[in-house]
Amino acid sequence: MAEINLEQLAKDLADRAVQSGATAADVVVREGEEFSTTLRLGKIEKLKEAASKALGLRVFDGKRSASAFSSDFSRAALESLIERTIAMAHETSEDPASGLAESDLLGQHQGDLKLYCPDVAALGTEERIGYARRAEEAAMAADPRIQNSEGASFESSEGTRVYASSAGFVGSYRSSYCAVYVVPIAQSNGGGMQRDYWYSVARGVAGLESPEEVGRKAAQRALRRLGGRKVSTSHVPVIFDNETASSLVSHVFGAVRGDSIYRSASFLAGKLGQPVAGENVTILDEGLRPGGFGTRPFDDEGIPSSATPVIERGVLKNYLLDSYSARKLNMKTTGNASRGIAGPPGVGPKNFYLSPGTHSAEEIIRSVKEGFYVTELIGFGVNVVTGDYSRGAAGLWIENGELAYPVEEVTIAGNLRDILNNIEMIGRDLEFRRSIASPTLLVGGLTVAGA
Repeated sequence: MAEINLEQLAKDLADRAVQSGATAADVVVREGEEFSTTLRLGKIEKLKEAASKALGLRVFDGKRSASAFSSDFSRAALESLIERTIAMAHETSEDPASGLAESDLLGQHQGDLKLYCPDVAALGTEERIGYARRAEEAAMAADPRIQNSEGASFESSEGTRVYASSAGFVGSYRSSYCAVYVVPIAQSNGGGMQRDYWYSVARGVAGLESPEEVGRKAAQRALRRLGGRKVSTSHVPVIFDNETASSLVSHVFGAVRGDSIYRSASFLAGKLGQPVAGENVTILDEGLRPGGFGTRPFDDEGIPSSATPVIERGVLKNYLLDSYSARKLNMKTTGNASRGIAGPPGVGPKNFYLSPGTHSAEEIIRSVKEGFYVTELIGFGVNVVTGDYSRGAAGLWIENGELAYPVEEVTIAGNLRDILNNIEMIGRDLEFRRSIASPTLLVGGLTVAGA
């Protein structure tokens, strides 16, 4: 189905819902193709190619609302969908914050945001399988101690997303995505084994690291973990590499989401305009970064994307809101509505990241006399309400500014308030591998609990 027909389909469905008795309605349509393969030791274990289409309808009966979805686009099926969804809305409770986004806020960015690369769709099945195969072969060939693998994968998707509302908005955009991933297993002469991974992800095939480079990096990461040991419990500086630091920043996103704020379920509730981090910390949510994984011309309520400063030189400037949470807080949406095919919107990130500093990762490591360099976080022990932070971790111990030996089976503990206020150095190695990102961070004084 052509893109223009998808827009017309969405607009007509929203309009027909209103004609059938809804006071307002909106529609999300997604049509696309997906591919994924996983192989292990050269043999294919999983292969999936699928084309899919689906739409979600949300209707309002005053301050009541309901939503439903369908993968059948026939007129009879859509008429039945409208009837059922309106009937459900009649039965729900009223919610004063319910409703579409305000019509005077609707709009969309018109420029090319580099979300779609045709080379993804052009890649043949054997070529896609070949990316995973080449990554695993490179990892296995990197060192004699790499003798096994948990597998390698290649995945891709491309498609069109449409949003339309009875308030007069209709828009669409195409996007694509591809990734290659490998998990080698290293074995020492004494029989000890360690696994690690590496991956590359991009909007287009041309933006990926070569599978051979992905395999080599994964092998190096697995090898450096051989001989891992526990360390005695201590209070030391902790460096989060840019992969694990992005996880740390994701907890900040969880604390500035509008739904966390209006429920008073965040350690940052009531802190707008106040210092909540060191002056060297700036966190942005940027919706128009070309090719970003959270980039889009409009959000899932038809609000044009923009950049929102969240923390600016340590001061909390904004919460991130969709229309519902904005009404609950008597504020204005920041264009962060995120919606699947089924259900109402929630609050999601655009490109949410901690701004890079000026230091290389090597410089940061050299600055630490004794501390812990984190390369993997395990489990989930973070309480966004209180800020309490406790995660299992693995990485490398630092002695006299050098990576000395691998460390495993330890726990990092602290509080997100203290972490944000004790970021001593910020790396320049910001990489966008997902919609939440961070450079390498040095945090002064966290408890590393081990033997």
